[in-house]
Amino acid sequence: MRYFIELSYRGTAYHGWQTQANGSSVQSTLEAALTQRLRKPVFVVGSGRTDAGVHARQQFAHFDLVEPILLSDALIYSINCILPEDIAIRTIFPVRPNDHARFSAVSRYYQYHITRYKNSFENSLTYHFRPDLEIDRMNEACQILLKYTDFKSFSKARANVDHFRCRLDFAYWQRSESDLLTFHIKANRFLWGMVRTIVGTMLEIGQDRMSLDKFEQLIVAQDRTIAGRAAPANGLYLVDVGYPAELLAQRVLFG
Repeated sequence: MRYFIELSYRGTAYHGWQTQANGSSVQSTLEAALTQRLRKPVFVVGSGRTDAGVHARQQFAHFDLVEPILLSDALIYSINCILPEDIAIRTIFPVRPNDHARFSAVSRYYQYHITRYKNSFENSLTYHFRPDLEIDRMNEACQILLKYTDFKSFSKARANVDHFRCRLDFAYWQRSESDLLTFHIKANRFLWGMVRTIVGTMLEIGQDRMSLDKFEQLIVAQDRTIAGRAAPANGLYLVDVGYPAELLAQRVLFG
């Protein structure tokens, strides 16, 4: 039997999603809780590998069991009681044997949050960035970004991938009434470090330190060394992972 887990987490205390030899990860913490509650070894596969300090409002993972389990609100509650406060399971539901948390996903949607004012309650949840930014120019850069599909210039050099192509659905900046600046971006896939590097580069544009022409040139150049520095991890959130409707057919929310 294969099951999907829908969960969320605050990534501040973790060395990313993937199990690490030198620190705690969301994956290993989740596996330990499931193993303890289900009384059998459980290994999970996530929809993607968020970096150290990155948060997820919605993440999916799958695991396999020989025997079916009785899904209920009590089961979800008991696992959440084992998990630390910064990881929460929303639901667990059965899927087909060939459904895969990573390879069956059709989209990922990220947000990056920036505030100009220091907030002692959100210091690890937003990026405190004081300089004024020209949001209109940053949104013009988004329109340039949407023209392309190869984003090697925004990928970490050590990325182990066959290609650097991604299909972007949207990319834009939005300012709220509380002066929270949010970058929205959705694609079928993302490269390692891609969103944070795009944000860091667009902050250069917003401060008039990089022209729109130069921004387009660096995309075409496919050279990470000429893009901006990556923005800090604490402002980045995985917000939504998209799947075909038939995969989510048995998804029931508990609690």
